[in-house]
Amino acid sequence: MLRLFSFTKLSLLPSKASTFPPLTPISNNIKVRSQMGSHSSSSSSSKLLFRQLFEKESSTYTYLLADSSHPDKPALLIDPVDKTVDRDLSLIQELGLKLVYALNTHVHADHVTGTGLIKSKVPDVKSVISKASSATADVYVEQGDKIWFGDLFLEVRATPGHTLGCITYVTGDASDQPQPRKAFTGDALLIRGCGRTDFQGGSSEQLYKSVHSQIFTLPKDTLIYPAHDYKGFTVSTVGEELQYNPRLTKDEETFKNIMANLNLPYPKMIDVAVPANLVCGIQSKAT
Repeated sequence: MLRLFSFTKLSLLPSKASTFPPLTPISNNIKVRSQMGSHSSSSSSSKLLFRQLFEKESSTYTYLLADSSHPDKPALLIDPVDKTVDRDLSLIQELGLKLVYALNTHVHADHVTGTGLIKSKVPDVKSVISKASSATADVYVEQGDKIWFGDLFLEVRATPGHTLGCITYVTGDASDQPQPRKAFTGDALLIRGCGRTDFQGGSSEQLYKSVHSQIFTLPKDTLIYPAHDYKGFTVSTVGEELQYNPRLTKDEETFKNIMANLNLPYPKMIDVAVPANLVCGIQSKAT
């Protein structure tokens, strides 16, 4: 059963190590909606403060989101990188935000997450990752959960295939949430591409099904924000990827054949990054 926890509103699964005080339990019947309702007003969109940040060595995007209309200006980071934590925290301080959550889309193999370092500098921040990732975090999430920051929320969609624990975070579809929606797809869906599937429990069959059922069913104007880009792109849309993605526009068997013949090199950071990221990016505890 899911439980409610407080900063504002939160519908998540706590990890075993979590010290959050449980409040009123709610039913575990959250349903993921594939179509958005009516468009929100411009005032709803103006609530969301959004920044896209870049770490050049691993070509990783980190995303900062905050409810700027809330008195506390609660904020969250998606896929922070250890090397740019000071930059990110400085920006948050300059903007007068209160960082509440540090989220990961999956256990990364190409960089060390910044969540552990962030928690050492801002102890009240809670780390978040999927329950299926088997990684250490303060809060575990799974399909259908909602992560609230102020009056805004992210919906969790399970999108395994690149790794077993991949998830996509999508901004809310309610009438009081900013539109068009934003999908933070990690490595599941890249701009005109997708993540590799040959390690960390990856499966090209599973990835194909995940993207087509959980991301391509979103409204076509949904903005796609991946965890990486290597060609200088910053954003796409569901409609664009449905039309132009050279891998995922193919039928499933063709896609599986493409992925089986990529012949990619062994990730240079994987032996450092994966053990560290399994323990929230705290390298001294990695084994």
